Amino acid sequence: MNKSNLAALRQSYFQNELLEENVLENPIKQFDKWFKEALDVQILEPNAMTISTVSDGKPHARIVLLKGYDENGFTFYTNYNSNKGKEVTETPFVSLTFFWGDLERQVRIEGSIEKVSEVESDDYYHSRPRGSQIGAWVSNQSSVIAGRAVIEQRLVELENEFKGEEIIPRPTHWGGYCVNPERIEFWQGRPNRLHDRILFTKFGDDWKIERLSP
Repeated sequence: MNKSNLAALRQSYFQNELLEENVLENPIKQFDKWFKEALDVQILEPNAMTISTVSDGKPHARIVLLKGYDENGFTFYTNYNSNKGKEVTETPFVSLTFFWGDLERQVRIEGSIEKVSEVESDDYYHSRPRGSQIGAWVSNQSSVIAGRAVIEQRLVELENEFKGEEIIPRPTHWGGYCVNPERIEFWQGRPNRLHDRILFTKFGDDWKIERLSP
């Protein structure tokens, strides 16, 4: 695609508005409202989110899947030895970004991150399909491998190893993280690029609500 055609790509936003008098006072409840609306319109994987980490002053981003949220924060699961796991050990602050294009909405969440309890990780691990449980053992996530055959061979080995085992133990290198939000921004697309942006900032147990310029 040439530069002029790329520059001409644009979308007009007009579906909704986000006004201070309409936003819920608690951002977790506001997120819950928007998330359920994303489910209602059957957005493909509405729980897909970009997690951005920092290492040596450089940003790194990738998509992971949200697996829970409540007043304590936003939870996902991964390999603790992955690049993201190493990066949050080095700098335990991250940003999460959701984009629900069909609703012309974006949510940005910034906060600290910590591991969930082993009990919580165990509970979620054993709720996964058996293949996904074995998959957590197969992959030495983010490491360089010679080819796809390495993974496929390891999968066969572990399927044989766990054959007949009713309960597959959770590997100690795999589990959950919870992002404890300090700032949550709700973005609603509006005409003429004059979008609505409502920012929640946490102060103690309270949330301050402000409008940002688009």
